[in-house]
Amino acid sequence: MASLDNLGPDTFRAFLAAQPPALLAGLGGVVALLGVAGAISAALSAWRPGTRFLELRRRIASWWVMVALLAGALLAGWQATVVVFAVISFMALREFLSLAPIRKEDRPAILAAYLILLAAYGFIAADRYMFYLVFIPVWTFLGLPFLMALLGQTRGFLTTAATFHWGLVTCVYNLGFAAFLMRVPASDHLPAGAAGLVFFLLLATEFNDVAQYVVGKVIGRHKVVPTVSPNKTWEGFVGGWLLTALLIWKLGPVFTPLSGRGLLIVALALPVAGFAGDVTMSAVKRDIGVKDTSNAIPGHGGVLDRADSLTFTAPLYFHLLALFALHKF
Repeated sequence: MASLDNLGPDTFRAFLAAQPPALLAGLGGVVALLGVAGAISAALSAWRPGTRFLELRRRIASWWVMVALLAGALLAGWQATVVVFAVISFMALREFLSLAPIRKEDRPAILAAYLILLAAYGFIAADRYMFYLVFIPVWTFLGLPFLMALLGQTRGFLTTAATFHWGLVTCVYNLGFAAFLMRVPASDHLPAGAAGLVFFLLLATEFNDVAQYVVGKVIGRHKVVPTVSPNKTWEGFVGGWLLTALLIWKLGPVFTPLSGRGLLIVALALPVAGFAGDVTMSAVKRDIGVKDTSNAIPGHGGVLDRADSLTFTAPLYFHLLALFALHKF
């Protein structure tokens, strides 16, 4: 009980004082933007009552919850952040496997996939980068099809094996790189700490999604891939790309150790990766025949709907950081 007695305003102020100022400023900026967006949606709803702006209000309400969870995890440290991303990966993988054409005989393989998820995040928690790097792309790639072969069902074997591997790489391996950024030590001269690296990845990825959507809605005319994602336009892609590249160029040095050529490459490449993740997941959903992967997040669809861009940006961002700025990797 003594530890509970110590929890008070002074402890909270000391906790915040221990956080990097840039990270607190960044989180405060996001909260301010959400507040403005909420006020605008409320004004629009009052101006035009009805259901027209209900979806917008749902999306903003969900953003408040997501920002609160992620901000709390980042401020709490690497342990909380790894747990949160493990839960995100679990929910995304569950959505994917519930929609993918998996055979009834592959229930043991589904269990194995969830155990693989636990092992992968276990490597992150143990800070074993080399094990993490090869576990899913090499050993799971070999071992899971072998397990499926032992089950004795060869009908649709190759398609099912590829489905499992694609789901594990996308939902677990790729998203795990965001969590692994929390294991970067302070000796790498991080201006906003390891949490700042993760925050900036999330900020740039989601800003890119929003910018492409808004620019496309305002001036979009020419479709990029109308048979895959009818709402994607060249104007939205280019406008979002330029705005996100500018954001990364201006704020990258505040949250990351990137500069010069490395920062420029991240600024140019990350928005393209986010767009690629969005379009690729749209193709998967059209193949399966669904609009959203689930209704877990009101106004957004499923976890995988919200994280589709991040599945592409997280590994790219991680490895460009490792190439240009981080000594640990």
